[in-house]
Amino acid sequence: MQNLTLSWQTAGGASAVLLAASYAVRRAAAVRPDAHRPAADRPATGRAPAAAAVLREAGTLLALFALWQLAGHLSLMGADHALDRARRIHRAELALGLPDEASWQRAVLPYPWLVKAANYYYAVLHFGAMIALLLWVFLRHRRRYAWVRTTVVLVTAACLLVQFVPVAPPRMLPGSGFVDVAVQYGQSVYGGPVGGVVADELSAMPSVHVAWCVLVAVAVVRISRSRWRWLAVLHAAATVAVVVVTANHFWADGIVAVALLLLAYAVQAGAAALLRPRAAGAVPGAAPGPVAPAAEAAQQPVAGRG
Repeated sequence: MQNLTLSWQTAGGASAVLLAASYAVRRAAAVRPDAHRPAADRPATGRAPAAAAVLREAGTLLALFALWQLAGHLSLMGADHALDRARRIHRAELALGLPDEASWQRAVLPYPWLVKAANYYYAVLHFGAMIALLLWVFLRHRRRYAWVRTTVVLVTAACLLVQFVPVAPPRMLPGSGFVDVAVQYGQSVYGGPVGGVVADELSAMPSVHVAWCVLVAVAVVRISRSRWRWLAVLHAAATVAVVVVTANHFWADGIVAVALLLLAYAVQAGAAALLRPRAAGAVPGAAPGPVAPAAEAAQQPVAGRG
């Protein structure tokens, strides 16, 4: 499988271009023929044009992706230590009585079509589901978008901090019963020769795949009212199974990822609790001023109509 992942330099450059374009669109929209008139006499224009908003959000997410890629390069501190940490994680899981990931993988190895499907799911649905979620919320549930986007930023940033300590995935552990099925079927999304070690491969702890799939499930279930929203939960369960049977992650990688996601939700709930008294304590009768984006996002409900 060809690796179509953007480098951090390309993603960073594209992010800068998109953010600059968003600023230019907003500035152009602000320069109107009636700009000389008092603000109270101008017609209401609402938020920034939709094009500027789309450019801004795309640039923000690309900047986050660039930081993710850069962190992977900076975390490359030595394959030996990464492999040692992976071995310790595996031994700890077995000592705690968790199922051996290798046994899960052995159950699917006799079915090549299932292994190939798992490799494809791992490579494509990770970004595909997140992009679909963000587009859906942005276009259909704009008032909930800030909550979703902030959660993505917080949990991904937290994962990046942990990933500065390199940990190898199970498929790189020799003699542990794991098979690198992506390489075996020519579907690896990682660069470099077979058996080589690149930065991305040493960022197994925590699993961003798991963090994002659970985030997608929570967002869809809480925002939508459609009976089909529970398919998002099925996506989360499938992703957890896929990262295990492809030997890309340990159970512990997913557990830590979910803990960081819960922390991101707690941070937002705490911010909302702190900002709510300030909003309630506004001087009665005072002219309303612009609402800070953080406060606006904190005050927005997370459930809506599907």
